[in-house]
Amino acid sequence: MSLPHWAALTGHVAIAVAVVLAGAPPARALARRLGQPAVVAEIALGMIAGPLVLRLGGSGALDLLVPADVHTGLDHVGHAGLALFLVGVGHELKSPSVSVRGRMVATTAAGAVVVPLACGGLLAAWVLSTHDPSLRGHAPAPALVLLIAVGLSVTAVPVLARILVSRGILETHVGRLSMTSAVLIDIAAWVLLAVAVGLASGGTGNVPLLLLVVCVSAAVFAVLRTTLRGRWARRAAAGHPRVAAVGIAVLAAGAAAVLREWDLPEILGALLIGVAVPTDGPDWPWTRAVHTVSGVGRALVPVFFVTTGLTVFTREFDGLPWAATAITVFLAVVGKLGGTYAGARMGGASHVDGLRLGVLLNTRGLTELVVLQAGFSAGILTSDLFLAMVVMTLVTTTMTGPVYSLVEARAARGARVAAPPGKQATDPGRQPTARREKESTRP
Repeated sequence: MSLPHWAALTGHVAIAVAVVLAGAPPARALARRLGQPAVVAEIALGMIAGPLVLRLGGSGALDLLVPADVHTGLDHVGHAGLALFLVGVGHELKSPSVSVRGRMVATTAAGAVVVPLACGGLLAAWVLSTHDPSLRGHAPAPALVLLIAVGLSVTAVPVLARILVSRGILETHVGRLSMTSAVLIDIAAWVLLAVAVGLASGGTGNVPLLLLVVCVSAAVFAVLRTTLRGRWARRAAAGHPRVAAVGIAVLAAGAAAVLREWDLPEILGALLIGVAVPTDGPDWPWTRAVHTVSGVGRALVPVFFVTTGLTVFTREFDGLPWAATAITVFLAVVGKLGGTYAGARMGGASHVDGLRLGVLLNTRGLTELVVLQAGFSAGILTSDLFLAMVVMTLVTTTMTGPVYSLVEARAARGARVAAPPGKQATDPGRQPTARREKESTRP
């Protein structure tokens, strides 16, 4: 007796998810051996999964292993995992360890946004001038320009946080400043992304809908934040931690799904839920619940990359668009490093700290993939332009570690040369923030 269709479909999706999750740990281990964040391996896994099946078994094998309804199920699992993971990111953004204020953070964030946006405008102008349908596509010009500009200005907060923690510099002045700047950058990027998607899906007439959704989201966020801070809510979370975790997961996945249904960036819904959950300490109920939810999402994020790869990289490509890729990588690196360095220097940072900040904020990774996926799903990016920007994402993410090590090595050599004989050289950029602030108040 054959199984009902829904049971067979559920089993097929579960097996596909298990296969993806089994392939993720070896990929992460390889990334660590190469000195790269795990997200680089996960992106690469998603990129090669579909083409590998096509090369080994042809299109028939791919249709057999991942038919359309199974691919839809995987897509839902991947996006749900992304939403759950981003709950933890939103919650961490409220941590005191990433709180930096003042002129320096304002000028650094501004430089890391404005200059890359301008470079994105240059790239978009070049794409429009080529009149190449494989790059230009059929999206409205304003949506294309805005989406490309956002793509070049993004910094990946989750990837940056993991890099800072792995290097032990999150609590330094540069670490805090880079994290705070990255948060401000991404807030601006998500707003502009929502406008770009709105322009692509409904023209300027969709902007009032976007504003309405933003207002409703803000109201829901305020109510949820106040409710969860109540005494009864804390007691309920402490007494029923699993229920609290499930409730947060349902809210995050639901908020993301609603925004996605309206062709708006789903990541905003998940981040808002994470920010709304109270920060009550590492061993307290709400934080434990968020860590549980985020951990489940973190495990499922590779499914998101694989479904993205199956959507894009199983298509027919004439090859890598080399000119578009080279220009995209050049403008992305120059815009982010140059803009961040200039902004940091205007705020009073040293030459070395400006270089450090530029290298760190050039990290893109997961956040960039979310932006590109949203632009591709909305029909703004063509397959070729999407591919060029994915390569840019991989290049800028993988170069962060080696280039930062190079900056550190040169800074260490310079400090040794400048230090007086018999005195140990110190690097102000690696001092904890509290010590730097104390020393800055001395006469």
